[in-house]
Amino acid sequence: MSSKSTIPPASTRPSEFVRIEAAALNELALRLDTTMLAPFAQATEHLLQAATAQNRIIITGIGKSGIIARKIAATLRSTGTPAHFLHAAEAIHGDLGMLAPKGIVIALSYSGETEELLRLIPALKRLEATLIAISGCSTSTLAQSSDIFLDASVSTEACTLNLAPTASTTVMLALGDALALEVSRLRGWKAEDFADLHPGGRIGRRLARVRELMHTGDALPQVAPATPMPQVIYEMSRKKLGMTTVLKDGHLAGMISDGDLRRLLERDGSHALEHTAAEIMNSHPHTIEGSALASSALALMEDKKITSLIVVALGGHVEGVVHLHDLWTLQLS
Repeated sequence: MSSKSTIPPASTRPSEFVRIEAAALNELALRLDTTMLAPFAQATEHLLQAATAQNRIIITGIGKSGIIARKIAATLRSTGTPAHFLHAAEAIHGDLGMLAPKGIVIALSYSGETEELLRLIPALKRLEATLIAISGCSTSTLAQSSDIFLDASVSTEACTLNLAPTASTTVMLALGDALALEVSRLRGWKAEDFADLHPGGRIGRRLARVRELMHTGDALPQVAPATPMPQVIYEMSRKKLGMTTVLKDGHLAGMISDGDLRRLLERDGSHALEHTAAEIMNSHPHTIEGSALASSALALMEDKKITSLIVVALGGHVEGVVHLHDLWTLQLS
């Protein structure tokens, strides 16, 4: 007798698994517009109050739901809402101490009957915590014990046996994302706020501040208004940015670019070197604040078709220069 195993013929295309999960997400979207509108608003209001007060929010679950809970906590944190994942099994052995009195707990369990979560309920009541349940069963013990119930039910799992958590965990994840993003929106969360929490990686590079990339100190090309043209050209050549600032007492008087030099040579020929910086400078160059996002600087350069921006502080004091080459990595990363 052959020991070789056989694989049953596939009756469902892989794309159908994805369509089942997509259909479950559509069902969730419909509920959010109808039956879940009120409880979802309640949940976001509680989270908003906690985020504003910088109070800790606990997300808990077991198994696949626990993995989704961990991701929801991470999404909340990355969008400015203090949140921590708490393993439900560890919670009943002392880790519940991370929950402050009258705190918020979001508990994930599709069945709503997960033993470790149910054992937490009496303690949560004693702590006067607000319990938000994300479950697929409105009549479950978890749902009935919660202050707010968010329906994560699905018609069927993508698993052909209708057993493995697939569509249900996708819905839980999307619901968690919706909570985090709605709280972020209500708080007026901006790209600048996001940048402060993401200093590293690709997001960090895209959200870097201009002052982190600008040329300063000896790397900043600068001349005085009375500087003769030979010295202006020397400064531009030495600093290799294709331009120089024209400063008076540290404040911006103007800028001279390679294009300004070409136009001067075309106009005055051999007499071009007889001028001073003040006579040929652009007295109204484009500027930007050091606190601006690097992506904003790149967009401005592309819109104005220029290669550099002068970074100025309030009052016109020059802090540095940011060049297009410094920003190209934002597009490539």
